[in-house]
Amino acid sequence: MGKNLLKLSDLSTDEIIAILDRAQMFCAGVDVPVLSDKIACNMFFESSTRTQYSFNVAELRLGMRVVSFNPGSSSMNKNESFYDTVKCFDSFGPDAIVIRHVQNEYYNELLGHINAALLNGGDGTGNHPTQSLLDLLTIKQEFGRFEGLKCVIAGDISHSRVAHTNYEVMRRLGMEVVTAGPEEFLEKSLEQEDFDHAVKTSDIVMMLRVQHERHAEHMKLTKEEYHQAYGLTVEREKTMKDKAIIMHPAPVNRDVELADCLMECPRARIFKQMQNGVFVRMAALERAVK
Repeated sequence: MGKNLLKLSDLSTDEIIAILDRAQMFCAGVDVPVLSDKIACNMFFESSTRTQYSFNVAELRLGMRVVSFNPGSSSMNKNESFYDTVKCFDSFGPDAIVIRHVQNEYYNELLGHINAALLNGGDGTGNHPTQSLLDLLTIKQEFGRFEGLKCVIAGDISHSRVAHTNYEVMRRLGMEVVTAGPEEFLEKSLEQEDFDHAVKTSDIVMMLRVQHERHAEHMKLTKEEYHQAYGLTVEREKTMKDKAIIMHPAPVNRDVELADCLMECPRARIFKQMQNGVFVRMAALERAVK
């Protein structure tokens, strides 16, 4: 059985740094293994573009053979359970199974019953380990360190597995992390700061998508009101520190969380994050199956 990657809080800081160092080697095209004897199965029970397809590209770059599961045309339409569906694919003998699911900690019912290594592609509003790793890789490439940096995570905090994962691991790595956004989106357990002040004083401004699909009711603010109150407007970007960067896990609601013209401005690292997702997932897959 390989090594699971379910949540970063399971890993030591040394293990996290080791994955990032390996990912950076892949970024440089150094020592890429050929895992042509390994099979990966991607099982996405929730919509995904970046995570699903960057895992797919990562698997192909490692020479792995790939099986992709489509829930819409599966026996789940005949009331087969999530557990039985995953057990079915595990019975085929893959070396790694990548899963995204709307349920928090979906993996708990699988542990001890699955032979393949499990890699979490996102669970509900809980954890998103590879997204956090690609964020960390992007920050390390930019600043060469974590200790002493400040990051504001702004927006839909309560619904964001990215926010929950990053808040924990960034603080563990010595970063100052604060959150900002509408009161109904915040969590009392996470340190909060005035958004405008945080933008001016942070090295990393990480904006989060407003997750309409997870809201029990519609937002109180219109998109325009949200952008002016809690979005990274052109005016706010001008107040950022000279070497500060803009990040976003995407997909982006342009002109809501982020002004359209800032998506590819000199500060923006949004598409760099996506590129780094392939290298991080290569490192996670190698760790899982070797």
